Amino acid sequence: MAGGRGERFWPQSRLKRPKHLLPIVGDAPMLTQTIRRLEGLVPVERIFVITNAEQRESVLETCPDLLPERVIGEPVGRDTAAAVGLAALLVAKEGEDASFALLPADHVIEDARGFQTTLVTAFEAAEVEDQLVTVGIKPTFPATGYGYLEQGSVLAEYAGRSVTEVSRFVEKPNLAKAQEYVDAGNYFWNAGMFVWRPSVILAEIDRLVPRLSSGLKTLGSEWDRENDLETAMDKVYPELEKISIDFAVMEKAERVAMVESSFDWDDVGEWPAIERHYPKDENGNVFKGEGVALNSSGNLTFSESGHCVTLLGVKDLIVVQSGDATMVCHKDKAQEVKALAQAVGSQNPSLT
Repeated sequence: MAGGRGERFWPQSRLKRPKHLLPIVGDAPMLTQTIRRLEGLVPVERIFVITNAEQRESVLETCPDLLPERVIGEPVGRDTAAAVGLAALLVAKEGEDASFALLPADHVIEDARGFQTTLVTAFEAAEVEDQLVTVGIKPTFPATGYGYLEQGSVLAEYAGRSVTEVSRFVEKPNLAKAQEYVDAGNYFWNAGMFVWRPSVILAEIDRLVPRLSSGLKTLGSEWDRENDLETAMDKVYPELEKISIDFAVMEKAERVAMVESSFDWDDVGEWPAIERHYPKDENGNVFKGEGVALNSSGNLTFSESGHCVTLLGVKDLIVVQSGDATMVCHKDKAQEVKALAQAVGSQNPSLT
């Protein structure tokens, strides 16, 4: 899944160059890193990318090894449940009701081998049983920006690893509750990674979200009739129910299994998160790109094209210089960058 506008990383992230097409962490775009992480497990010709229509050409330019017919542009965004249903239709067309992994395009994972080991277990669990399989990340701190999975009893062993049931999905907690989850030891971060067969997920969508299911069936019928997915999507997609896969299905599904991750993970959801991946100077400043600080501490700066960001007598700021825009904000306002990007766009659409 490579949609979204990436507004929390404005001004580097723009509508046609969003977060997943940028090297937010590392030297390659996040989508490129995600595809490379699958090498040796899933051939690139077996990868679909679901993005939005405005970003489709940028995705192909960024990842030229992808097959153009497998880069699908949504005409409008209808949240993750519709994207999941579309992915299931795409894979179902391949035949044999094969299990597939649904992966966000913009996560940071350094341990590709551990990632693949986890996926192998998830694939086997999805192939053997009619169940929805998700990946749980062992929390390393009481995060309030992630949902959590409550781990239940062991279900079975697949590919040499235990798979457990998910007792419940928990929405993003406050700090006190997040600390309770970490202390309990049986709560895991919900990374939004899923593995299942098309028939299984489509059946759950049909049972739990009948309106969306009806729209997906219409989409499939139009695709067959027109023999052209893009034409069918233009007709049907805007009318699909807009709802997230967690809220629509995962929080209510009867058989959800979890594989505990054996790899590092970070979804770098906003600017301060990238500090975890870069060295700090003696005063806690992080520079991505050129920068100089004097009598300043705890700042994060980002710059492009040799532009040097200088700091004097300031503390806990985020300074981002990218192209034709510069942003300065306090770290405790990082969650409001999306609102800032929207405000800028309402006055000057060329800056979005």
